[in-house]
This record gives sequence, C-alpha cells and structure tokens, in this order.
Amino acid sequence: MLVAAAVCPCPPLLVPEVASGAAPELDAARAACADALGVLAAARPDRLMIVGPDDRGGLYAQGTGGSFRGFGVDLAVRLGPAADAGPTTDTGPAGPGLPHSLAVAAWLLERCGWVEFPVEGVGVQDTLTPERCAALGRVIGAEDGRTALLVMGDGSACRTVKAPGYLDERAAPFDADAARALATADLAALTALDAGLARELKASGRAPWQVLAGAADGADLGGSLLYDDAPYGVGYLVASWS
Repeated sequence: MLVAAAVCPCPPLLVPEVASGAAPELDAARAACADALGVLAAARPDRLMIVGPDDRGGLYAQGTGGSFRGFGVDLAVRLGPAADAGPTTDTGPAGPGLPHSLAVAAWLLERCGWVEFPVEGVGVQDTLTPERCAALGRVIGAEDGRTALLVMGDGSACRTVKAPGYLDERAAPFDADAARALATADLAALTALDAGLARELKASGRAPWQVLAGAADGADLGGSLLYDDAPYGVGYLVASWS
C-alpha cells in the first residue's frame, strides 16, 4: 500500500560538487527536496521505492553503487545501506551501477540521513507507454506493507533559448499541466500526459510520474507542490503526496 510519495527533479547539478560550486540558484530546489523527503520519513514506511528515468530500465537492489564520475567528479554514492558496509563502487549486487537519476536520489537520501528503511530502485525507460507505466505502478502499490515512493524526473528541457532542447512554446504549458497534476494528486491528469510530446520536450519525468499515478490508485493521497521553476531552461518540480 502506498502511504506517501515525493517527487524530485534529477539533474546532477543538484549535487554541489557536480555544479563546480554551491549553485545557489538551486538552493530552493534542494530545500524543497529535503522537505519532501521529510514527509516520506514521517509516514514511517516499511520500505522505500525509488523510481527514475533510465535508458536500460530494471531493478536496482539496496546497496547498488553509482557515481558522478561521468560528470567529471570523483564522488560515489550508494542506494541505501549495504549489508557488507564495504567501499562504495559503481556497480551493484546484481549488475550495473545506478543511472544518474537514481544516483541523484541516493545523494539526496544520504544528505537527509535516510538510513532507517529498506530501499530499492526501479529504472523506467521513456519508451514505456502511459498504460505500461501505470500498470507498473499498480504492481508497486499492491505490495504488502507500507510503501513510500521517491519519484525522480525533470519537466521539459525547452523553456528558453539556452535550454538543452532550445525554446519550444509547448514546453511551459506541458510543465504547467504536470505541476497542476502533481499539486493536486490528479492521477487522471498525470496519466494523460502525452508520451510523444514529453519525448520531444525532453521531459524525463513523464514515465516516472505515470508510475506514481498507477501506484497511488486507490491510496487516497493528497498533493502539495513545493517547488516549480525552470533554472537553466529546464522545468524542475518538487511535490509531496501524503
């Protein structure tokens, strides 16, 4: 049963070391993420599931390592505590290391001192249809015990001419629709986000948000939008559902 969810953006620039400085323009986003994670902890879940965009897709066990070396920073992270408490590496117990979205999630969890609950990661590909995303979410939501979700993903990357995807006039309305849906825990509106348009706008959050919509079906959660801005021309949203 889903008892709480947090939605956070996943740019590696959230990590100050990757940003080559504090990147104060992201301080408000970092603070909002910490607040959202606090709501998850207060829900006293039996386990935490992290969902984020991932080119490979698949499951990532607790203890899986990741790093930001691909961004020029020798910083390693781990998905929750590892049983052997050995050094953190870029791989996991059952295969490859964390995609960058889950590595950012792991960094957020370490920063907030999340050590109490079992943690597992799920990577979702942007080729998954809304229906398949919702179906995956329903499987997660149907698990026994109290489940909390940390959902990673960005809005459009086309809000300004300097954005990674350049300026697209469809980007701001797309992000506004997503923000309204996340603010009100509107499952139908999240599920209705257009996958093709999201891909054109480079909105990596679409599939993870739709997994959340499936997981929250029947959970009767209310939503609150904690952050909505577009530094660097990319839509970043932080929301809390409880």
